[in-house]
Parts: sequence; C-alpha cells; structure tokens
Amino acid sequence: MELSSKYATQVYFIRHGIAAERGTYVDDHQRPLVDKGIQKTQKIAQRLVSLGLHFDMLLTSPLVRAVQTAKILCEAKLALDYQLFPPLAPEGCLQNWLSWLESWQSEVPKSLALVGHKPDLSQWAQQLVQGNSNDRWVFKKAGIIGLTLPDAQSAIGNSQLFWLAPPHLIL
Repeated sequence: MELSSKYATQVYFIRHGIAAERGTYVDDHQRPLVDKGIQKTQKIAQRLVSLGLHFDMLLTSPLVRAVQTAKILCEAKLALDYQLFPPLAPEGCLQNWLSWLESWQSEVPKSLALVGHKPDLSQWAQQLVQGNSNDRWVFKKAGIIGLTLPDAQSAIGNSQLFWLAPPHLIL
C-alpha cells in the first residue's frame, strides 16, 4: 500500500500473541507465549508475508511475551531485527513514542511495527485517529491495527485507520 503525499508513515500496532495466564508467574513481565500463542503468531506472520508486508523498523515492549512475538515476526522476515522500546510496556507514554517517531520520520518515513499490549496500543491508535481514547476498539491477541500517520507533531487526531483485524480475519 502506497502512502499519499500528505501522510508519511504506516504504523502497524501488533498485540502480542496468546500468553500464559495472569497470576501464573510472580513477575507479570516474565509471562511467555504459550504453544498455541507461538503457533498462531507464526501463522499470522506468514500471512502478513504473503500479503507483501515488510517493516522498516520493529519496536517491541521489553516484556517477554512481546519480545517473543517480535522474534517470530523477524524470523518470518517481516523485519530485519527488532529494538526494545520501554514506552511500549504497559502504561507507556504515547508522547515518548511520538518524540521518537519525529526523529525516525526525518530519516526513513516508511513502515513501522509496534509490538505491545492492550489497552495501551489500542488507546494510542484511537488517540491518533480520533484525538481521544474511549477504549471501544476490540484488539485481540495477535491482532493488528494499521494507521497512516502524518508527521509526528500533528499525528494525534489526524491519522487514518486502514486496518483493524482480529487474528481470525487475517488467517
């Protein structure tokens, strides 16, 4: 999908795959993907490849389940590598990401994938499109939200939604 001249960046918000249940690990940051989550995420990654997607940059939350999801995406060759990005951890700050984005857009304004968590990713996406977040978007594990963003300084309320899909619609 080509970007219009008005918009600079395509951003894919990807929720981590199915992980171990809450409470099964003392430290929630250490909860890994379960076998079903690994398999489903691998299938999603292969489907994205078949659709011709490639990410110029992949940022991930530092939590284990998100890093595992990012690794699966890289193994499928959707991105060359991933970078840990602490603001993608739960309760991260959209403004921190927008500051990073502003710098990145000046270098390579193409496609970017963010691997993280609910509700943060869906709230960020809603703020970028609507200017606020009512947290009504359904964002399933291994689901994807795709937005086209203008420059980072004017992204809030001015971005365009082009994809909001749960895994079963992707597969």
